[in-house]
Amino acid sequence: MAHTKRNIVLLIWGVLLLSGIAYLVFKNASNKTISPRDWPEIEADGVLNIVTEYNSVDYYVSGDSIAGRQYDLCQYIEKRSGLKVKIFLENNLENCIQNLKNNTCDIIALNIPITNEGKKELAFTVPITQNKQVLIQRKPKTENDTLIRNQLDLAYKTIYISKNSPCILRLHNLSEEIAEPIYIKEVEDYSQEQLLSMVAYQEIDYAVVDKGIAVKNEKLFPEIDMKTDISFTQLQAWAVRQNAPVLLDSLNRWISERR
Repeated sequence: MAHTKRNIVLLIWGVLLLSGIAYLVFKNASNKTISPRDWPEIEADGVLNIVTEYNSVDYYVSGDSIAGRQYDLCQYIEKRSGLKVKIFLENNLENCIQNLKNNTCDIIALNIPITNEGKKELAFTVPITQNKQVLIQRKPKTENDTLIRNQLDLAYKTIYISKNSPCILRLHNLSEEIAEPIYIKEVEDYSQEQLLSMVAYQEIDYAVVDKGIAVKNEKLFPEIDMKTDISFTQLQAWAVRQNAPVLLDSLNRWISERR
């Protein structure tokens, strides 16, 4: 009996010891911080990782080559920096931000609206462009069809946007302003252009996209209307990690040169 009790005590102590070790390993792993990756680390690596979105304005295939505003600027930065630029494609802004935080990428090369909310987790470059969000809807086919021109008429409408699109904050604020609900549907892994085409093909009724994207696709989809503004004109920029001030300064200089 005494021998059995001793075995039980030893077993209990063994379990407690293993639990303690597991706790310490978990605690150390959770407290582990990702090392900063600023210009010195990037320069030593020789590679500048940039994430952008595939669309007909910023990055797209033209014939047997790649073109687009963001692509052109990335090529200029590669020339000025002397680094090899690697470009990754991602339509989800939240995924881009996560990749930035875990050092998978160094720059988010998207036209991100510069907002106080965004400044809480991102460091913005100097403004690259001005843009606004517009409502995408179909032009009337009959006299009974009507277009939304007053933002008050968005009440109880279902609006589709890309997952984690920056315009979601504007739509929430707009819903508060008109004191009526606006139903927002975030679509995973769908670009703004895909949502625009879904409106044109009558799969959905309303979407919100950047005006620059809408203008680029106006001739391709003549049945769409994009004349109803959702936001005011906003300054838009690229973003880097907040702990990469040297990279940010370099980017600001190169962007200003190119602009």
